[in-house]
Amino acid sequence: MSLSAETLDRILSRQPPASRYWIAYSGGLDSLVLLHLCAELKAKDPNLRFTAVHVHHGLQTAAEEWAESCEASCRMLGIPFRLLRVNAAAKPGESPEEAARNARYDALRALLSDGEVLLTAQHRDDQAETLLLQLLRGAGIAGLAAMPERTAFGPGFLLRPLLSFSRGQLREYAQAHELTWIEDPSNRDLSYDRNFIRHEIIPLLENRWPATKDALVRTAQHCAEAQTLLNSLAADLLKSVIHPLRNTLLLDRLRPCSEADRRLILREWLRSRGFRMPSTRVIDRVLNETLNARPDRNPVIRWSEGEIRRYRGEIFLMPAASPFHPNRVIPWDGATTLHLPDGNGDLSVTTEKRAGISLTAWRAGKITVRYRQGGESLRLPGREGSHDLKKLFQEAGITPWIRERTPLIYIGDELAAVAGWWVSDSYAGQPNDFNIVIRWHAPENFSGALPSAN
Repeated sequence: MSLSAETLDRILSRQPPASRYWIAYSGGLDSLVLLHLCAELKAKDPNLRFTAVHVHHGLQTAAEEWAESCEASCRMLGIPFRLLRVNAAAKPGESPEEAARNARYDALRALLSDGEVLLTAQHRDDQAETLLLQLLRGAGIAGLAAMPERTAFGPGFLLRPLLSFSRGQLREYAQAHELTWIEDPSNRDLSYDRNFIRHEIIPLLENRWPATKDALVRTAQHCAEAQTLLNSLAADLLKSVIHPLRNTLLLDRLRPCSEADRRLILREWLRSRGFRMPSTRVIDRVLNETLNARPDRNPVIRWSEGEIRRYRGEIFLMPAASPFHPNRVIPWDGATTLHLPDGNGDLSVTTEKRAGISLTAWRAGKITVRYRQGGESLRLPGREGSHDLKKLFQEAGITPWIRERTPLIYIGDELAAVAGWWVSDSYAGQPNDFNIVIRWHAPENFSGALPSAN
């Protein structure tokens, strides 16, 4: 199959129509060929919407010149151009390659709207290199399936239309059309794993087995087919053990499953919630500690982007929690929405004819927001005596990690309300009067772990 605009047209025609195609354009050989093909196709069909997007990582001294060169190429080919600047500094535990890739894809994902498609220029050689990388990292079938031609991406899709073509074919196309591309010096840096595989390992393998790349690509295709079947099985297994409302795993349903099925369920749960797959060590810890810990224990397993906790026979999954400072005393005017520090959501008030804090009490003193220090108690309307706040939380089924972040509303130095839950009898108005109703708009990562407030 030759590389041409007509070939690209056939590949795009196999997919659902897109309202716009974004072309990931670095200025290198591969992405320039893709850009040129799109320009040729647009000349034949002006109704197609193509826009090139260049991600400026700022990692190379020539990065600014590259961005200008990419814009000039797009202008010459009649393709609209967009420049995105990102912070590609590596986080703890990230390699420079991973940090740059994550920053790039996060920026591109945020760019897409519904029905739009990101086109990237990965080719057959990239596929072979990816398979070897994943194999050396001990990846499972999902990793060995390497790169699919089409995959969900943000609100749209990512499409790799050049996967069937080799790097040599792309170079021939570029030379035939007298294209000039950017040579990134980092592509020769053997300290990067992919470069080492590309320049050292694959040539060595091809000396012995000339069809190495074709064989690796076939293996990736076989793994992709197997993964499709496993995904279907995993989805069915997950339905059998998941809480339909909270998206938690139910331990009494997970325990009878085989070890292999437990792993399949856990990975599908993580994938369905949009988490990148953690290491096998993390998977092992989750299964061992959540299934085998004593009933009175609430284990937590954290990794770079998330945490898994067990509570009352359920396993909860959340993004990594932001740092939290429970000793804060936060003043509040009691009228405007209060944006709580530490990413702890918002507090707002309304005046409604229902149970709440009386209007008189709400204006009786300085209002502050605090958090549990231990030993707090509350006297509730219609109930005898004072009740330890810890026991009230337990009765309501509120998980320990939410209890510590639940805002406590003080009027003067007295606890008047627990945001979204209870009002002290001393401050409660008559249910048939207009009263102050406090609502806590909790962070999104509390979703599933926060029962419905009364």
